[in-house]
Amino acid sequence: MDWQTLGSTPFLPPLYWRAALKRQISGDTLPALGLRCRVSVDPTHVAAYRRVCGFADSPILPATYPHVLAFGLQMQLLTDTRFPFPLLGLIHLGNCIRIHRPLGGISELTLSVHTQNLKPHPKGATFDVVTTVEDALGLLWEAESRMLCRGVKTDGNAADDALPTPPPVSELTRWPAPADVGRRYARVSGDYNPIHLSALTARLFGFPQAIAHGLWNKAHALAALGEHLPAANIEIHVEFKKPVRLPSEVRLFTSAAGSSGEWVLKGSEEIEHMLGKWQPIA
Repeated sequence: MDWQTLGSTPFLPPLYWRAALKRQISGDTLPALGLRCRVSVDPTHVAAYRRVCGFADSPILPATYPHVLAFGLQMQLLTDTRFPFPLLGLIHLGNCIRIHRPLGGISELTLSVHTQNLKPHPKGATFDVVTTVEDALGLLWEAESRMLCRGVKTDGNAADDALPTPPPVSELTRWPAPADVGRRYARVSGDYNPIHLSALTARLFGFPQAIAHGLWNKAHALAALGEHLPAANIEIHVEFKKPVRLPSEVRLFTSAAGSSGEWVLKGSEEIEHMLGKWQPIA
């Protein structure tokens, strides 16, 4: 792996311009490239993230917050000239977070991102964007985001590793997904993908309405679950199903609190938007 250490998190506007210009698939292998950077945690930014995602005040960082810290690194990696797939065509299929130790009392962190695990898929190929967070004591948090690029041809057979629909679960809570939440989440996350911002920009990419960010859905679900889940030594896996169209209302159904469990996020007419499970780290 060719690791590059950056002096600061990347400035996003040029990366969006680079993403907009690349529309063609330019290869079928992932580059052996990784990016690293030291970051400081800004309490004001964390507070803004909590407000948008529904997290209560706490000395512990939200479980999904490191994704926001790493977003610039992920953008730089996925718009690098050596990366073969156009960023704007990628579809976020799923996300898995592992929290090794409680995310409390943190100010300085080292972030690392790379890609791996290119696999065939019935609609193209999938790969993982891997993000790790370390503090002075070592590995603290890590995640893989499973991405689909349509139209890529790779050798091998497509595996079916989809999460099953959970066993009987009961409704825990519900919340609105308002029309402006894509823009509000973009301001705290940096993720200004046009499909999330407005119906007008979403239509340019074939969506009749704007859709909520997948990681906003996951964050809001974890905020709602709260102390339902352990604070550390936990793996939280979600699969994004049907997108949440804006505006709408969603309902969270979950199994009982404990060291492991499952949930499903539903919309109107019992549409399944997201399946999730949590368990101790293997």
